[in-house]
Amino acid sequence: MKGSVLPGATVGVFGGGQLGRMLGFVAKRMGYQVGVFTPDEGGPASQIADWTVTAQYEDLDRIEAFAKRTDVITMEFENVPGASLRHASQYAPVLPDPSVQEIAQHRIREKTFLAKNSFPIAANVSVVTDEELVAGGRSVGFPAVLKTAGFGYDGKGQRYVENAEELQSAWGSLGQSPVVLEAWIKHEMEISIVIARDSLGRSVVYPPIENRHHNHILDLSLAPALIDKRIKQEAISQALALAEALELVGVMAIEFFLTQSGDLLINEIAPRPHNSGHLTIEATVCSQFEQQLRAVCGLPLGDTTLLQPAVTGNLLGDLWASGEPNWSAAAEIREVSIHLYGKGVARIGRKMGHLTALHYDRNEAERKVIAARNVLVKP
Repeated sequence: MKGSVLPGATVGVFGGGQLGRMLGFVAKRMGYQVGVFTPDEGGPASQIADWTVTAQYEDLDRIEAFAKRTDVITMEFENVPGASLRHASQYAPVLPDPSVQEIAQHRIREKTFLAKNSFPIAANVSVVTDEELVAGGRSVGFPAVLKTAGFGYDGKGQRYVENAEELQSAWGSLGQSPVVLEAWIKHEMEISIVIARDSLGRSVVYPPIENRHHNHILDLSLAPALIDKRIKQEAISQALALAEALELVGVMAIEFFLTQSGDLLINEIAPRPHNSGHLTIEATVCSQFEQQLRAVCGLPLGDTTLLQPAVTGNLLGDLWASGEPNWSAAAEIREVSIHLYGKGVARIGRKMGHLTALHYDRNEAERKVIAARNVLVKP
Protein backbone atom coordinates (compact mmCIF):
# COMPACT_ATOMS: atom_id res chain seq x y z
CA MET A 1 0.00 0.00 0.00
CA LYS A 2 1.41 3.36 -1.04
CA GLY A 3 0.89 6.24 1.38
CA SER A 4 -1.65 6.54 4.14
CA VAL A 5 -5.41 6.17 3.96
CA LEU A 6 -6.55 9.31 5.73
CA PRO A 7 -9.82 10.27 7.45
CA GLY A 8 -12.55 10.86 4.91
CA ALA A 9 -11.61 7.69 3.03
CA THR A 10 -13.66 4.50 3.08
CA VAL A 11 -12.64 1.45 5.08
CA GLY A 12 -14.19 -1.81 3.93
CA VAL A 13 -14.83 -4.61 6.43
CA PHE A 14 -15.42 -8.25 5.53
CA GLY A 15 -17.78 -9.59 8.19
CA GLY A 16 -20.83 -8.20 9.91
CA GLY A 17 -20.32 -9.21 13.57
CA GLN A 18 -19.47 -7.40 16.77
CA LEU A 19 -15.76 -7.00 15.99
CA GLY A 20 -16.70 -5.12 12.83
CA ARG A 21 -19.15 -3.05 14.85
CA MET A 22 -16.49 -1.99 17.36
CA LEU A 23 -14.01 -1.25 14.57
CA GLY A 24 -16.72 0.78 12.85
CA PHE A 25 -17.33 2.89 15.95
CA VAL A 26 -13.64 3.84 16.01
CA ALA A 27 -13.52 4.50 12.27
CA LYS A 28 -16.55 6.78 12.46
CA ARG A 29 -15.04 8.65 15.41
CA MET A 30 -11.88 9.23 13.41
CA GLY A 31 -13.73 10.52 10.36
CA TYR A 32 -13.74 7.49 8.06
CA GLN A 33 -16.60 6.07 6.03
CA VAL A 34 -17.35 2.40 6.70
CA GLY A 35 -18.58 -0.20 4.23
CA VAL A 36 -19.46 -3.74 5.34
CA PHE A 37 -19.65 -6.93 3.27
CA THR A 38 -21.63 -9.68 4.96
CA PRO A 39 -24.00 -12.52 4.07
CA ASP A 40 -26.29 -11.55 6.97
CA GLU A 41 -28.80 -8.73 6.96
CA GLY A 42 -28.98 -6.26 9.82
CA GLY A 43 -26.00 -7.61 11.78
CA PRO A 44 -24.03 -5.72 14.44
CA ALA A 45 -21.57 -4.09 12.03
CA SER A 46 -24.19 -3.16 9.44
CA GLN A 47 -26.14 -1.24 12.07
CA ILE A 48 -23.40 1.38 12.34
CA ALA A 49 -21.94 1.24 8.80
CA ASP A 50 -22.45 3.91 6.17
CA TRP A 51 -23.41 1.21 3.69
CA THR A 52 -23.56 -2.57 3.47
CA VAL A 53 -23.32 -5.12 0.69
CA THR A 54 -25.33 -8.21 1.62
CA ALA A 55 -24.06 -11.15 -0.42
CA GLN A 56 -22.27 -14.47 -0.10
CA TYR A 57 -18.49 -14.39 0.15
CA GLU A 58 -18.27 -16.50 -3.01
CA ASP A 59 -20.06 -13.81 -5.08
CA LEU A 60 -17.02 -12.39 -6.83
CA ASP A 61 -18.99 -9.81 -8.82
CA ARG A 62 -20.41 -8.29 -5.65
CA ILE A 63 -16.98 -8.46 -4.01
CA GLU A 64 -15.47 -6.55 -6.94
CA ALA A 65 -18.14 -3.87 -6.70
CA PHE A 66 -17.60 -3.66 -2.93
CA ALA A 67 -13.84 -3.34 -3.23
CA LYS A 68 -14.08 -0.58 -5.86
CA ARG A 69 -16.01 1.56 -3.36
CA THR A 70 -13.29 1.27 -0.68
CA ASP A 71 -9.79 2.63 -0.11
CA VAL A 72 -8.62 -0.25 2.09
CA ILE A 73 -10.23 -3.50 3.25
CA THR A 74 -9.77 -5.43 6.46
CA MET A 75 -11.52 -8.35 8.19
CA GLU A 76 -13.40 -8.85 11.42
CA PHE A 77 -13.11 -12.65 11.23
CA GLU A 78 -10.80 -15.01 9.38
CA ASN A 79 -13.15 -17.37 7.55
CA VAL A 80 -13.63 -15.36 4.37
CA PRO A 81 -12.47 -17.62 1.49
CA GLY A 82 -8.94 -16.86 0.39
CA ALA A 83 -10.00 -16.70 -3.26
CA SER A 84 -12.50 -13.98 -2.40
CA LEU A 85 -9.90 -11.95 -0.51
CA ARG A 86 -7.46 -12.24 -3.39
CA HIS A 87 -10.13 -11.15 -5.84
CA ALA A 88 -10.88 -8.08 -3.72
CA SER A 89 -7.17 -7.27 -3.49
CA GLN A 90 -7.13 -6.57 -7.24
CA TYR A 91 -9.21 -3.46 -6.60
CA ALA A 92 -8.19 -2.28 -3.10
CA PRO A 93 -5.51 -3.17 -0.55
CA VAL A 94 -6.61 -6.10 1.66
CA LEU A 95 -4.91 -6.15 5.08
CA PRO A 96 -3.77 -8.38 6.64
CA ASP A 97 -2.66 -10.04 3.43
CA PRO A 98 -4.92 -12.89 2.26
CA SER A 99 -2.05 -15.33 2.83
CA VAL A 100 -2.23 -14.61 6.58
CA GLN A 101 -5.95 -15.29 6.62
CA GLU A 102 -5.49 -18.55 4.72
CA ILE A 103 -3.04 -19.78 7.35
CA ALA A 104 -5.19 -18.77 10.32
CA GLN A 105 -8.48 -20.12 8.96
CA HIS A 106 -7.22 -23.68 8.59
CA ARG A 107 -5.68 -25.49 11.56
CA ILE A 108 -3.54 -27.84 9.46
CA ARG A 109 -1.99 -24.92 7.59
CA GLU A 110 -1.64 -23.02 10.88
CA LYS A 111 0.14 -25.89 12.67
CA THR A 112 2.34 -26.52 9.64
CA PHE A 113 3.38 -22.87 9.45
CA LEU A 114 4.14 -22.68 13.17
CA ALA A 115 6.17 -25.88 13.15
CA LYS A 116 8.09 -24.90 10.01
CA ASN A 117 9.07 -21.61 11.65
CA SER A 118 10.06 -23.28 14.95
CA PHE A 119 7.33 -21.78 17.12
CA PRO A 120 6.43 -23.85 20.22
CA ILE A 121 3.24 -25.91 19.80
CA ALA A 122 1.77 -29.06 21.30
CA ALA A 123 2.56 -32.39 19.64
CA ASN A 124 0.09 -32.90 16.81
CA VAL A 125 -0.56 -34.70 13.53
CA SER A 126 -2.84 -33.97 10.58
CA VAL A 127 -5.52 -36.54 9.89
CA VAL A 128 -7.38 -37.10 6.64
CA THR A 129 -7.62 -40.90 6.48
CA ASP A 130 -8.40 -43.77 8.89
CA GLU A 131 -4.79 -44.89 8.68
CA GLU A 132 -3.54 -41.43 9.69
CA LEU A 133 -6.00 -41.39 12.59
CA VAL A 134 -4.72 -44.66 14.02
CA ALA A 135 -1.06 -43.77 13.45
CA GLY A 136 -1.68 -40.30 14.90
CA GLY A 137 -3.05 -41.79 18.09
CA ARG A 138 0.11 -43.85 18.54
CA SER A 139 2.29 -40.83 17.80
CA VAL A 140 0.55 -38.19 19.92
CA GLY A 141 -0.67 -40.38 22.78
CA PHE A 142 -3.63 -39.89 25.08
CA PRO A 143 -5.51 -37.99 26.26
CA ALA A 144 -5.75 -35.93 23.08
CA VAL A 145 -8.13 -33.58 21.31
CA LEU A 146 -9.46 -33.72 17.76
CA LYS A 147 -9.90 -30.30 16.14
CA THR A 148 -11.52 -29.72 12.76
CA ALA A 149 -9.21 -28.05 10.27
CA GLY A 150 -11.67 -25.26 9.56
CA PHE A 151 -14.50 -23.25 11.08
CA GLY A 152 -13.88 -23.98 14.75
CA TYR A 153 -14.50 -21.47 17.52
CA ASP A 154 -15.73 -21.42 21.13
CA GLY A 155 -15.00 -25.13 21.45
CA LYS A 156 -17.02 -26.02 18.36
CA GLY A 157 -15.40 -28.60 16.10
CA GLN A 158 -13.43 -30.19 18.96
CA ARG A 159 -13.63 -33.54 20.71
CA TYR A 160 -11.69 -34.66 23.77
CA VAL A 161 -10.39 -38.23 23.34
CA GLU A 162 -9.47 -40.25 26.41
CA ASN A 163 -8.06 -43.34 24.66
CA ALA A 164 -7.58 -45.08 21.31
CA GLU A 165 -10.99 -46.76 21.50
CA GLU A 166 -12.72 -43.37 21.37
CA LEU A 167 -10.85 -42.07 18.36
CA GLN A 168 -13.05 -43.40 15.57
CA SER A 169 -16.36 -42.36 17.13
CA ALA A 170 -14.98 -38.89 17.97
CA TRP A 171 -13.82 -38.40 14.39
CA GLY A 172 -17.18 -39.64 13.13
CA SER A 173 -18.96 -37.04 15.24
CA LEU A 174 -16.91 -34.41 13.39
CA GLY A 175 -18.04 -35.78 10.03
CA GLN A 176 -14.69 -37.43 9.35
CA SER A 177 -13.52 -34.09 7.99
CA PRO A 178 -9.81 -33.20 7.95
CA VAL A 179 -8.67 -32.69 11.54
CA VAL A 180 -5.68 -32.06 13.74
CA LEU A 181 -5.08 -34.63 16.47
CA GLU A 182 -3.28 -32.79 19.24
CA ALA A 183 -1.87 -33.80 22.61
CA TRP A 184 -4.04 -32.65 25.50
CA ILE A 185 -2.13 -29.98 27.44
CA LYS A 186 -2.69 -29.66 31.18
CA HIS A 187 -2.00 -25.98 31.51
CA GLU A 188 -1.75 -23.61 34.43
CA MET A 189 -3.18 -20.70 32.49
CA GLU A 190 -4.18 -19.55 29.03
CA ILE A 191 -2.86 -16.14 28.10
CA SER A 192 -3.23 -14.05 24.99
CA ILE A 193 -1.04 -11.40 23.44
CA VAL A 194 -2.61 -8.79 21.18
CA ILE A 195 -0.11 -7.22 18.81
CA ALA A 196 -0.36 -4.61 16.05
CA ARG A 197 2.15 -4.28 13.20
CA ASP A 198 2.29 -1.77 10.36
CA SER A 199 3.53 -1.99 6.78
CA LEU A 200 6.97 -0.69 7.81
CA GLY A 201 7.44 -3.56 10.26
CA ARG A 202 6.89 -1.50 13.41
CA SER A 203 4.99 -3.28 16.17
CA VAL A 204 3.29 -2.48 19.46
CA VAL A 205 2.22 -5.12 21.99
CA TYR A 206 -0.42 -5.06 24.70
CA PRO A 207 0.39 -6.54 28.12
CA PRO A 208 -0.40 -10.28 28.40
CA ILE A 209 -4.03 -11.08 29.23
CA GLU A 210 -5.21 -14.07 31.27
CA ASN A 211 -8.19 -15.95 29.82
CA ARG A 212 -10.64 -18.15 31.72
CA HIS A 213 -13.19 -20.32 29.98
CA HIS A 214 -16.53 -21.84 30.91
CA ASN A 215 -18.03 -24.62 28.78
CA HIS A 216 -15.24 -24.01 26.23
CA ILE A 217 -16.33 -20.37 25.74
CA LEU A 218 -14.21 -17.44 26.91
CA ASP A 219 -15.74 -16.19 30.15
CA LEU A 220 -13.32 -13.73 31.74
CA SER A 221 -10.26 -11.87 30.46
CA LEU A 222 -8.01 -10.29 33.06
CA ALA A 223 -5.15 -7.84 32.56
CA PRO A 224 -2.42 -7.86 33.42
CA ALA A 225 -1.91 -11.62 33.49
CA LEU A 226 -0.25 -12.58 36.77
CA ILE A 227 2.84 -14.24 35.32
CA ASP A 228 6.51 -13.80 36.05
CA LYS A 229 8.74 -11.50 34.03
CA ARG A 230 10.43 -14.33 32.11
CA ILE A 231 7.17 -15.74 30.83
CA LYS A 232 5.88 -12.27 29.96
CA GLN A 233 8.98 -11.46 27.93
CA GLU A 234 8.91 -14.82 26.19
CA ALA A 235 5.27 -14.38 25.18
CA ILE A 236 5.96 -10.90 23.82
CA SER A 237 9.05 -12.11 21.95
CA GLN A 238 7.09 -14.98 20.38
CA ALA A 239 4.33 -12.57 19.33
CA LEU A 240 6.80 -10.16 17.74
CA ALA A 241 8.55 -12.98 15.89
CA LEU A 242 5.28 -14.46 14.67
CA ALA A 243 3.98 -11.11 13.41
CA GLU A 244 7.25 -10.66 11.51
CA ALA A 245 7.18 -14.19 10.08
CA LEU A 246 3.65 -13.62 8.78
CA GLU A 247 4.52 -10.11 7.55
CA LEU A 248 1.40 -9.01 9.39
CA VAL A 249 -0.18 -5.65 8.71
CA GLY A 250 -2.99 -5.20 11.18
CA VAL A 251 -3.88 -6.66 14.57
CA MET A 252 -3.38 -10.24 15.69
CA ALA A 253 -4.07 -12.19 18.87
CA ILE A 254 -1.95 -15.19 19.85
CA GLU A 255 -3.33 -17.61 22.42
CA PHE A 256 -0.74 -19.43 24.56
CA PHE A 257 -0.97 -22.30 26.99
CA LEU A 258 1.29 -21.88 30.00
CA THR A 259 2.10 -25.47 30.91
CA GLN A 260 2.56 -26.85 34.40
CA SER A 261 6.31 -27.02 33.71
CA GLY A 262 6.45 -23.30 32.88
CA ASP A 263 6.63 -23.57 29.09
CA LEU A 264 4.61 -21.52 26.62
CA LEU A 265 2.89 -23.25 23.70
CA ILE A 266 0.98 -21.44 20.97
CA ASN A 267 -2.60 -22.70 20.83
CA GLU A 268 -3.90 -20.64 17.92
CA ILE A 269 -3.66 -17.31 16.15
CA ALA A 270 -6.33 -14.84 15.07
CA PRO A 271 -5.24 -12.06 12.66
CA ARG A 272 -7.91 -9.62 13.84
CA PRO A 273 -9.06 -8.04 17.10
CA HIS A 274 -9.87 -10.66 19.70
CA ASN A 275 -12.48 -11.17 22.41
CA SER A 276 -9.76 -11.08 25.06
CA GLY A 277 -8.69 -7.63 23.88
CA HIS A 278 -12.05 -5.96 24.46
CA LEU A 279 -10.79 -4.60 27.77
CA THR A 280 -8.39 -2.36 25.80
CA ILE A 281 -11.36 -0.12 24.93
CA GLU A 282 -11.38 1.27 28.47
CA ALA A 283 -8.02 0.14 29.81
CA THR A 284 -5.58 1.58 27.25
CA VAL A 285 -5.14 4.87 25.44
CA CYS A 286 -5.48 3.16 22.06
CA SER A 287 -7.82 0.16 21.83
CA GLN A 288 -7.17 -2.92 19.72
CA PHE A 289 -9.79 -1.63 17.26
CA GLU A 290 -8.11 1.72 16.83
CA GLN A 291 -4.80 -0.11 16.37
CA GLN A 292 -6.35 -2.19 13.59
CA LEU A 293 -7.57 0.96 11.86
CA ARG A 294 -4.23 2.72 12.30
CA ALA A 295 -2.25 -0.26 11.03
CA VAL A 296 -4.26 -0.91 7.87
CA CYS A 297 -4.56 2.81 7.07
CA GLY A 298 -0.83 3.47 7.48
CA LEU A 299 -1.15 5.77 10.50
CA PRO A 300 1.32 5.67 13.42
CA LEU A 301 0.46 2.96 15.94
CA GLY A 302 -0.95 3.98 19.31
CA ASP A 303 -0.09 3.60 22.99
CA THR A 304 -0.67 0.14 24.51
CA THR A 305 0.08 1.10 28.12
CA LEU A 306 -2.41 -0.41 30.58
CA LEU A 307 -3.90 2.52 32.50
CA GLN A 308 -5.31 0.29 35.25
CA PRO A 309 -5.88 -3.41 35.77
CA ALA A 310 -9.02 -4.46 33.92
CA VAL A 311 -11.37 -7.42 33.68
CA THR A 312 -13.90 -8.24 30.96
CA GLY A 313 -16.77 -10.68 31.41
CA ASN A 314 -18.70 -12.00 28.41
CA LEU A 315 -22.49 -11.83 28.27
CA LEU A 316 -23.99 -14.91 26.65
CA GLY A 317 -27.51 -15.45 25.41
CA ASP A 318 -28.16 -17.61 28.46
CA LEU A 319 -28.73 -14.38 30.45
CA TRP A 320 -31.88 -13.69 28.41
CA ALA A 321 -33.49 -17.06 29.29
CA SER A 322 -35.79 -15.46 31.88
CA GLY A 323 -36.44 -12.26 29.95
CA GLU A 324 -34.59 -9.00 29.39
CA PRO A 325 -31.60 -8.67 31.75
CA ASN A 326 -31.74 -6.08 34.54
CA TRP A 327 -29.54 -3.42 32.95
CA SER A 328 -30.39 -0.82 35.59
CA ALA A 329 -29.03 -3.03 38.35
CA ALA A 330 -25.77 -3.62 36.51
CA ALA A 331 -25.43 0.09 35.72
CA GLU A 332 -25.54 0.88 39.45
CA ILE A 333 -22.02 -0.58 39.71
CA ARG A 334 -20.42 2.60 38.45
CA GLU A 335 -16.99 1.18 37.62
CA VAL A 336 -18.49 -1.24 35.09
CA SER A 337 -18.96 -0.41 31.39
CA ILE A 338 -21.73 -2.17 29.47
CA HIS A 339 -21.23 -3.16 25.82
CA LEU A 340 -24.07 -4.74 23.81
CA TYR A 341 -23.61 -5.94 20.26
CA GLY A 342 -27.02 -5.31 18.75
CA LYS A 343 -27.87 -8.93 18.08
CA GLY A 344 -31.59 -9.47 17.72
CA VAL A 345 -31.79 -13.07 18.90
CA ALA A 346 -30.31 -14.32 22.17
CA ARG A 347 -29.28 -17.96 21.94
CA ILE A 348 -27.62 -20.18 24.52
CA GLY A 349 -23.85 -19.74 24.22
CA ARG A 350 -24.10 -16.79 21.82
CA LYS A 351 -21.98 -13.75 22.69
CA MET A 352 -24.38 -10.85 23.09
CA GLY A 353 -22.12 -8.32 24.78
CA HIS A 354 -19.56 -7.83 27.52
CA LEU A 355 -18.84 -5.93 30.72
CA THR A 356 -15.52 -4.32 31.63
CA ALA A 357 -14.32 -2.96 34.96
CA LEU A 358 -11.15 -1.06 35.81
CA HIS A 359 -9.65 -0.89 39.30
CA TYR A 360 -6.19 -0.48 40.78
CA ASP A 361 -6.74 -3.93 42.33
CA ARG A 362 -7.35 -6.59 39.67
CA ASN A 363 -9.22 -8.77 42.14
CA GLU A 364 -11.64 -5.94 42.81
CA ALA A 365 -12.17 -5.37 39.09
CA GLU A 366 -12.99 -9.06 38.74
CA ARG A 367 -15.38 -8.91 41.69
CA LYS A 368 -17.24 -5.94 40.20
CA VAL A 369 -17.63 -7.55 36.77
CA ILE A 370 -18.96 -10.76 38.25
CA ALA A 371 -21.30 -8.85 40.56
CA ALA A 372 -22.65 -6.78 37.67
CA ARG A 373 -23.21 -9.88 35.57
CA ASN A 374 -24.94 -11.68 38.42
CA VAL A 375 -27.48 -8.88 39.01
CA LEU A 376 -28.48 -8.95 35.33
CA VAL A 377 -30.59 -12.01 36.08
CA LYS A 378 -33.76 -10.86 37.78
CA PRO A 379 -34.68 -12.84 40.93
